[in-house]
Amino acid sequence: MDDADELIPLSALQHWAYCPRQCALIHLEQVFEDNLYTQRGQAVHARVDQPGVEIRSGLRVERALPVWSERLGLIGKADVVEFLPDGTAYPVEYKHGSRNKKASVAACDDLQLAGQALCLEEMTGKPVPEGALFYASSKRRRCVAVTPELLERVESAAHEIRQMLATRQMPPPVNDDRCRACSLRDLCQPDTLTRLAGAPFNLFDPDA
Repeated sequence: MDDADELIPLSALQHWAYCPRQCALIHLEQVFEDNLYTQRGQAVHARVDQPGVEIRSGLRVERALPVWSERLGLIGKADVVEFLPDGTAYPVEYKHGSRNKKASVAACDDLQLAGQALCLEEMTGKPVPEGALFYASSKRRRCVAVTPELLERVESAAHEIRQMLATRQMPPPVNDDRCRACSLRDLCQPDTLTRLAGAPFNLFDPDA
């Protein structure tokens, strides 16, 4: 399979929205390191990653449901999908931490959830107007409206990720507050590379 036809994991949407370089390290360079935050996330998902179906309060609830979009070449797994009596899907993505996240980080989570909604809409033929993010620390949901604007962001991110994979160009480091919680900081070396980028021969300028 060449890069143009490569399936993009839904998790890449969240990685790209958080930091394009982080996304490239994981999905282009195929490198990953754990830290406390990623380990907490894995522990949360371990509880919902076992496939299963149950009926609860009139809802059909499916766990670890494979989802995909042939149109955008997206593929992944929804932690929980609640199907309403009319067949409308309601995705619920599990995250570690509290629902009181910084707006910039919450927006990354929203994008991944919207990617699931887009896949479910394509698979079921029914609109998916809303989903939710469940945060393990606060044990509360945050409902997310799946707006046309949010779906446009999913499509844009998918195209940008596909272009990055096709060109195999590594985005420059952001070197800001996002780096503090990133498990790939040592591999990325944002401080060093930012200094080099400001040198007379710019490391990130192919014409330098």
